[in-house]
Amino acid sequence: MQISGSSAVVVGGAGGLGEATVRRLHAAGAKVVVADLADEKGKVLEQELGVRYVRTDATSEEDVRAAMEEAAAQGPLRISVDAHGGPASGGRLVGKTGEPLDLAGFRTTIEVYLTGVFNVLRLAAAAIAKQEPADGGDRGVIVNTASIAAYEGQIGQLPYAAAKGGVVSMTLVAARDLSPLGIRVVTIAPGTFLTPAYGKAGDQLEAYWGPQVPHPKRMGQSPEYAALVQHICENGYLNGEVVRLDGGLRFPPK
Repeated sequence: MQISGSSAVVVGGAGGLGEATVRRLHAAGAKVVVADLADEKGKVLEQELGVRYVRTDATSEEDVRAAMEEAAAQGPLRISVDAHGGPASGGRLVGKTGEPLDLAGFRTTIEVYLTGVFNVLRLAAAAIAKQEPADGGDRGVIVNTASIAAYEGQIGQLPYAAAKGGVVSMTLVAARDLSPLGIRVVTIAPGTFLTPAYGKAGDQLEAYWGPQVPHPKRMGQSPEYAALVQHICENGYLNGEVVRLDGGLRFPPK
């Protein structure tokens, strides 16, 4: 699929992975909409790159529809990338005091990291389905973000692992559902990535996680995620797959 001349929505586009993706797709010639709740950063990107910023809560139908409509107004909408974050609860299933893990926190984590992804997935699919098919009948591609925690969730990560596992499980089904429309669905499952959100704690995280990665012995970098997004967009035979991007890392129990 040709990126240049297409429009794209990047949900979470003001965050580390999202911003790198916005920059990559913009450089490749896409007309990009940054869909995020980080107004200040989103407007900086808007002014710097000439992209469009739309304040977007991934769990809101109204917000996501508005972002998709804005993108479709810029050109044929063929790319949706979801890299949004948000609050996540954690803790052992039964704590030291014998109390079970908080149900409200679990529900919030599922709402943000699974329901939000589903909301973007369904609305992006409906918007891309309205576009005229390109060569080979390809209308576009949807890229979701899971985590290697979907496979090797650590102690205390049960809500997050459950949500990311749900994203993994949706991938093939969504690809099958959308195949008659010529829309591909691919999920990226990153390992440990060093993003600006960690601030000064990034050095400590790098020192802890870097040596645990088989090769290269460092945390992932946001441009590497963005490079994979571009390849997924351009490689029309990638569909229904979850791609681990982790340097060979497998999470230990804790």
